[in-house]
Amino acid sequence: MSEQVTDSPTGWVAEHTERYLASGGTDGHEWRPGVPTLLLTTTGRRTGTRRRTALIYGRDADRFVIVASKGGAPEHPAWYLNLEADPEVEVQVLDDVFPARAETVEGDERTRLWALMCRTWPAYDDYQAKTDRQIPVVVLVPRR
Repeated sequence: MSEQVTDSPTGWVAEHTERYLASGGTDGHEWRPGVPTLLLTTTGRRTGTRRRTALIYGRDADRFVIVASKGGAPEHPAWYLNLEADPEVEVQVLDDVFPARAETVEGDERTRLWALMCRTWPAYDDYQAKTDRQIPVVVLVPRR
């Protein structure tokens, strides 16, 4: 996947993404103590442009878990809408870059993985309380 990638975030997330890329993840993988981040690249559902953003993640065996919280906003983040349209994504964890397939989880699996992610970032519960939408939990399944 060597096509041009546009970094989607602005502000501190853009700075974080830039540091992550420049350092191979050594500066930025751990956003705050105990809070790991990865870089997710999706394909724009309308433009076809590849877009990258930094996200908090958890691990579930060989899968990576992310949360489409958008801070509890009433709408899903753009990256989530993009992966709904095209679940084939690229993931970077530290300096390891690999293709993956994104899958939104439901039911008992969502409940279990939501709890996992809230242990990493407790504010997810606050974000859920701020919105009427059920915040999606997504697993990224590596395709190596």
